[in-house]
Amino acid sequence: MKFGVIREVEPGEARVALTPASAAQLAKLGYDCVVETGAGAAAGITDDAYSEAGVEVLPDAAAVFAAADVIAKVRPPQEGEIDQLREGQTLIGFFWPAANEALMERAKERGATVIAMDMVPRISRAQKMDALSSMANIAGYRAVIEAGANFGRFFTGQVTAAGKVPPAKVLVVGAGVAGLAAIGTATSLGAIVRAFDVRPEVAEQIESMGAEFLFLDFEDSQDSAGSGGYAAPSSPEFREAQLKLFREQAPEVDIVITTALIPNREAPELWTPDMVEAMKPGSVIVDLAAERGGNCKLTVKDEKIVTDNGVTIIGYTDFPSRMAAQSSALYSTNVRHMMADLTPEKDGKVVHNMEDDVIRGATITHQGEITFPPPPPKVKAIAAAPKKEKAKELTPEEKRAAELAAFKAQTRQQVTLLAVGAALLLAVGLVAPASFMQHFIVFVLSVFVGFQVIWNVSHSLHTPLMAITNAISSIIILGALMQIGSGSFLVIVLAALSVFMAGINIFGGFLVTRRMLAMFQKS
Repeated sequence: MKFGVIREVEPGEARVALTPASAAQLAKLGYDCVVETGAGAAAGITDDAYSEAGVEVLPDAAAVFAAADVIAKVRPPQEGEIDQLREGQTLIGFFWPAANEALMERAKERGATVIAMDMVPRISRAQKMDALSSMANIAGYRAVIEAGANFGRFFTGQVTAAGKVPPAKVLVVGAGVAGLAAIGTATSLGAIVRAFDVRPEVAEQIESMGAEFLFLDFEDSQDSAGSGGYAAPSSPEFREAQLKLFREQAPEVDIVITTALIPNREAPELWTPDMVEAMKPGSVIVDLAAERGGNCKLTVKDEKIVTDNGVTIIGYTDFPSRMAAQSSALYSTNVRHMMADLTPEKDGKVVHNMEDDVIRGATITHQGEITFPPPPPKVKAIAAAPKKEKAKELTPEEKRAAELAAFKAQTRQQVTLLAVGAALLLAVGLVAPASFMQHFIVFVLSVFVGFQVIWNVSHSLHTPLMAITNAISSIIILGALMQIGSGSFLVIVLAALSVFMAGINIFGGFLVTRRMLAMFQKS
């Protein structure tokens, strides 16, 4: 069987569904590859590069449709492309079936099988085919690059001979794949990054990437994690609390990147006109939901505008195409993995197993029937975190009872330790000579007094290492002071050296710590 790829005709679309590397992998599955001439030109892939990889270059799309059994593309097909499909042929690409019912009906009439890459279920086994995540990853990265190109300052803070430059403050709304990619890119550039998501279970992911999670203290009875890893629609009360939080952030942040989408719905409005007005001149908003109406209603699809107060709003919908070489590499790999699942015997023959959760979920027409929508996914992409019970506040009587119980337990522990220590000392005294006991008593007193002296110093003057080393030095210096009056000349010399060296560590350590703390004090 032949696997074919046609050139994208959507204006501005630079991606292609086949690269020479993916063609080599498809050949291992038993497929001969054909491609329309010029299909990869916008992504930097020449016809000669395809030919060198063993791909046959055909003169036009009609020739590819006639030759190939499986057709792959990026954008949803045009009506003219749908009409070239024949019975039994398979089309793979983004389709957005909920918004293209007429195209889906035409594909059914043609008897073709259509696999929508945007319908691949978000489960662990299907991650290698998840083209939406691949493209969202690129979009999140590119959004930060576009924001930086339109922002008039550094992302990272700098101290230069010409003055101090504060770091940029970035707010990412929505912590899906695109949001996390934006967070990672912004933090790597040195910005102060804050992020919000209606799913509190993603807080750990956000914080692990060096960003601050903006927690909204609101009791919402609904499950915030919807199907497929997307957020579920929020209640009106939750939405108002959310907008209040954003209004507090608007005057502070320099860059806002919004990524919030809900499947088969218009993008929710999260950044209102009054928030735009509250932002500083020179601030930037990148709306990754522009294709679905935008999270900011001032966004103009596929355009960049500047508001009256100097805020730049970017509504581009072609972020992956702006990195066409990388996007094509990832997308063609996703398609190749889908073909691997469709070819279990690696014999170049498609086996369309509708019992397979991934294949069934992505198939929207098959054998003359519309199979959209698919059955709901069996698992969520992100498991909701278990709700934590609030700690019960104790009454004054309960607090006193708890304190008394703790005091009794501590007293029992101390009495036990003292009894054990006394027994050990008694045992040592019975068997050890008198000369040894004199030095042993000095050692015990030094340990006790040394630790008490150091541990009563203010904690702000301690580091973990210095606390231990100073405690040990205090034991040494106290023991040496007690022995310095000994009649032996050798003991006196060693004790004097011990006092000198331990004193350097104790006083020098606290002096260095004090100077370090002074560096952080405001003048």
